[in-house]
Amino acid sequence: MLNVFPDLLTYSMLAPFILRLVAGLIFVNLGSLAFKNEKERWVNSFLSLGISRPHIWVKILGTVEIVGGLLLFIGLYTQLVALVLALLTLTEGYIEYKDPNLLKRNFAFYTMLLAITLSLLFSSAGAFAFDLPL
Repeated sequence: MLNVFPDLLTYSMLAPFILRLVAGLIFVNLGSLAFKNEKERWVNSFLSLGISRPHIWVKILGTVEIVGGLLLFIGLYTQLVALVLALLTLTEGYIEYKDPNLLKRNFAFYTMLLAITLSLLFSSAGAFAFDLPL
């Protein structure tokens, strides 16, 4: 079947660019929530899962999400960051599954975020990025 809008394929590098921007902003937001509004919820969840030193792990979680989000936003080390954030999204989804009262996000949110990060892992960083496809 022919493409309905073949001229739009010229702009195919904008799709990963848009995904990068959206995912970057989401992860920066999630990281800032781990330092502010959701800090005690994360600590309690880590304690209920038997993780020692939960305050340190919450800081690590927030830092990884903020730094990863910023790197995605500017398009630097996109595939590596997408892999790390995809694994983090799977982990957060599992924690949310084990303790549903932790946050107000649901399965659809984590599925969407996982799909975006995996898409960035398997595609290029898109337009306006520091990463250059080889």
